[in-house]
Amino acid sequence: MTNDRIAEILNRPLSQEMLARDLCRLAYVAKDGTPRNIPIAFAWNGKEAVMCTSKNAPKLASLRRNPAVAITIDTEVHPPKILLVRGTVELDEVDGISEEYLEMNGSYGMTAEQRVEWEAEVRSLYDGMVRIVMTPTWAKLIDFETTLPSAVEELVQQRAERQQRGGDTAVRSEGPGTSTS
Repeated sequence: MTNDRIAEILNRPLSQEMLARDLCRLAYVAKDGTPRNIPIAFAWNGKEAVMCTSKNAPKLASLRRNPAVAITIDTEVHPPKILLVRGTVELDEVDGISEEYLEMNGSYGMTAEQRVEWEAEVRSLYDGMVRIVMTPTWAKLIDFETTLPSAVEELVQQRAERQQRGGDTAVRSEGPGTSTS
Protein backbone atom coordinates (compact mmCIF):
# COMPACT_ATOMS: atom_id res chain seq x y z
CA MET A 1 0.00 0.00 0.00
CA THR A 2 1.41 3.40 -0.92
CA ASN A 3 1.99 6.18 1.60
CA ASP A 4 -0.46 8.38 -0.36
CA ARG A 5 -3.19 5.72 -0.09
CA ILE A 6 -2.52 5.26 3.63
CA ALA A 7 -2.70 9.04 4.15
CA GLU A 8 -5.94 9.24 2.14
CA ILE A 9 -7.57 6.59 4.35
CA LEU A 10 -6.27 8.02 7.63
CA ASN A 11 -7.31 11.58 6.72
CA ARG A 12 -10.96 10.68 6.10
CA PRO A 13 -13.27 12.34 8.64
CA LEU A 14 -14.34 9.00 10.15
CA SER A 15 -10.71 7.86 10.43
CA GLN A 16 -9.83 11.14 12.15
CA GLU A 17 -12.71 10.57 14.57
CA MET A 18 -11.41 7.06 15.29
CA LEU A 19 -7.83 8.32 15.71
CA ALA A 20 -9.07 10.83 18.29
CA ARG A 21 -10.27 8.00 20.54
CA ASP A 22 -8.10 7.10 23.51
CA LEU A 23 -7.92 3.32 23.32
CA CYS A 24 -6.82 0.84 20.68
CA ARG A 25 -5.97 -2.82 20.60
CA LEU A 26 -2.33 -3.56 19.85
CA ALA A 27 -1.49 -6.90 18.23
CA TYR A 28 2.06 -8.23 18.17
CA VAL A 29 3.96 -11.52 18.30
CA ALA A 30 5.01 -12.44 21.84
CA LYS A 31 8.33 -13.88 22.94
CA ASP A 32 6.96 -17.44 22.73
CA GLY A 33 5.82 -16.90 19.12
CA THR A 34 2.11 -16.72 19.92
CA PRO A 35 -0.08 -13.71 19.11
CA ARG A 36 -0.98 -11.08 21.67
CA ASN A 37 -3.70 -8.47 21.44
CA ILE A 38 -3.88 -5.93 24.25
CA PRO A 39 -5.90 -2.80 24.93
CA ILE A 40 -3.62 0.21 25.25
CA ALA A 41 -4.06 3.97 25.35
CA PHE A 42 -2.67 5.83 22.36
CA ALA A 43 -2.31 9.29 20.87
CA TRP A 44 -2.28 10.08 17.14
CA ASN A 45 0.20 12.82 16.24
CA GLY A 46 -0.89 13.23 12.63
CA LYS A 47 1.40 10.57 11.20
CA GLU A 48 2.10 8.04 13.95
CA ALA A 49 0.28 6.27 16.75
CA VAL A 50 2.15 6.69 20.03
CA MET A 51 1.58 4.30 22.92
CA CYS A 52 3.50 4.38 26.20
CA THR A 53 4.50 1.66 28.61
CA SER A 54 6.77 1.01 31.57
CA LYS A 55 10.42 0.27 30.90
CA ASN A 56 9.98 -3.25 32.34
CA ALA A 57 6.94 -4.25 30.23
CA PRO A 58 7.29 -7.79 28.80
CA LYS A 59 5.98 -6.64 25.38
CA LEU A 60 9.13 -4.57 24.78
CA ALA A 61 11.38 -7.61 24.23
CA SER A 62 8.84 -8.93 21.72
CA LEU A 63 8.60 -5.60 19.91
CA ARG A 64 12.39 -5.31 19.71
CA ARG A 65 12.57 -8.78 18.17
CA ASN A 66 9.68 -8.23 15.77
CA PRO A 67 8.52 -4.63 15.28
CA ALA A 68 5.60 -5.56 13.00
CA VAL A 69 2.30 -4.72 14.71
CA ALA A 70 -1.34 -3.98 14.03
CA ILE A 71 -3.83 -1.80 15.86
CA THR A 72 -7.60 -1.85 15.81
CA ILE A 73 -9.73 1.11 16.84
CA ASP A 74 -13.46 0.47 16.87
CA THR A 75 -16.80 1.58 18.21
CA GLU A 76 -19.28 -0.28 20.37
CA VAL A 77 -22.41 0.58 18.35
CA HIS A 78 -24.19 -1.00 15.40
CA PRO A 79 -23.07 -0.84 12.71
CA PRO A 80 -19.55 -0.82 14.09
CA LYS A 81 -16.94 1.56 12.75
CA ILE A 82 -13.51 -0.06 12.54
CA LEU A 83 -10.11 1.35 11.69
CA LEU A 84 -7.44 -1.27 11.05
CA VAL A 85 -3.82 -0.14 10.81
CA ARG A 86 -0.69 -2.21 10.33
CA GLY A 87 2.79 -0.87 10.76
CA THR A 88 6.17 -1.07 12.39
CA VAL A 89 7.21 0.33 15.72
CA GLU A 90 10.24 2.09 17.05
CA LEU A 91 10.89 2.15 20.77
CA ASP A 92 11.95 5.42 22.34
CA GLU A 93 12.93 5.39 26.01
CA VAL A 94 12.30 8.70 27.77
CA ASP A 95 13.08 10.03 31.23
CA GLY A 96 10.06 10.87 33.31
CA ILE A 97 6.54 10.79 31.89
CA SER A 98 5.96 11.14 28.18
CA GLU A 99 3.76 14.08 27.19
CA GLU A 100 1.71 11.69 25.02
CA TYR A 101 0.99 9.56 28.09
CA LEU A 102 -0.39 12.57 29.92
CA GLU A 103 -2.37 13.58 26.81
CA MET A 104 -3.87 10.15 26.12
CA ASN A 105 -5.01 9.80 29.69
CA GLY A 106 -6.48 13.28 29.83
CA SER A 107 -9.80 12.39 28.27
CA TYR A 108 -11.08 10.34 31.18
CA GLY A 109 -13.72 11.97 33.34
CA MET A 110 -11.60 13.33 36.16
CA THR A 111 -12.19 16.43 38.16
CA ALA A 112 -9.31 18.90 38.28
CA GLU A 113 -8.46 17.65 41.77
CA GLN A 114 -8.52 14.01 40.66
CA ARG A 115 -6.28 14.88 37.70
CA VAL A 116 -3.70 16.49 40.00
CA GLU A 117 -3.74 13.42 42.28
CA TRP A 118 -3.52 11.03 39.31
CA GLU A 119 -0.60 12.88 37.76
CA ALA A 120 1.28 13.00 41.08
CA GLU A 121 0.78 9.23 41.46
CA VAL A 122 2.02 8.59 37.92
CA ARG A 123 5.08 10.80 38.40
CA SER A 124 5.95 9.00 41.67
CA LEU A 125 5.62 5.59 40.01
CA TYR A 126 7.55 6.00 36.75
CA ASP A 127 11.12 7.24 36.52
CA GLY A 128 10.87 6.81 32.77
CA MET A 129 8.76 5.26 30.04
CA VAL A 130 9.07 3.73 26.62
CA ARG A 131 7.19 5.38 23.78
CA ILE A 132 6.00 2.77 21.26
CA VAL A 133 5.83 4.77 18.04
CA MET A 134 3.96 3.04 15.21
CA THR A 135 4.38 4.20 11.62
CA PRO A 136 1.49 2.95 9.44
CA THR A 137 2.30 0.75 6.45
CA TRP A 138 -1.33 -0.27 5.70
CA ALA A 139 -4.79 0.98 6.67
CA LYS A 140 -8.43 0.08 6.14
CA LEU A 141 -11.55 1.86 7.34
CA ILE A 142 -14.71 -0.22 7.64
CA ASP A 143 -18.01 1.57 8.23
CA PHE A 144 -20.45 -1.06 6.86
CA GLU A 145 -22.05 1.66 4.76
CA THR A 146 -19.42 2.65 2.18
CA THR A 147 -16.72 0.12 3.09
CA LEU A 148 -16.90 -3.51 4.15
CA PRO A 149 -14.50 -6.25 5.25
CA SER A 150 -12.81 -7.71 2.13
CA ALA A 151 -14.54 -11.10 2.54
CA VAL A 152 -17.96 -9.41 2.66
CA GLU A 153 -17.03 -7.26 -0.36
CA GLU A 154 -16.25 -10.49 -2.21
CA LEU A 155 -19.62 -12.00 -1.25
CA VAL A 156 -21.45 -8.86 -2.43
CA GLN A 157 -19.63 -9.07 -5.77
CA GLN A 158 -20.44 -12.77 -6.14
CA ARG A 159 -24.11 -12.11 -5.39
CA ALA A 160 -24.21 -9.32 -7.98
CA GLU A 161 -22.66 -11.64 -10.58
CA ARG A 162 -25.22 -14.37 -9.79
CA GLN A 163 -28.06 -11.88 -10.05
CA GLN A 164 -26.70 -10.59 -13.36
CA ARG A 165 -26.73 -14.12 -14.72
CA GLY A 166 -30.30 -14.41 -13.44
CA GLY A 167 -29.52 -17.61 -11.58
CA ASP A 168 -29.94 -16.60 -7.98
CA THR A 169 -32.16 -14.38 -5.91
CA ALA A 170 -32.00 -13.48 -2.24
CA VAL A 171 -34.40 -16.34 -1.34
CA ARG A 172 -34.80 -19.50 -3.41
CA SER A 173 -37.92 -21.61 -3.06
CA GLU A 174 -36.05 -24.79 -4.05
CA GLY A 175 -33.34 -24.39 -1.43
CA PRO A 176 -32.71 -26.80 1.44
CA GLY A 177 -35.31 -26.63 4.14
CA THR A 178 -37.96 -25.06 1.93
CA SER A 179 -41.05 -26.64 0.56
CA THR A 180 -42.87 -25.93 -2.70
CA SER A 181 -45.98 -27.93 -1.75
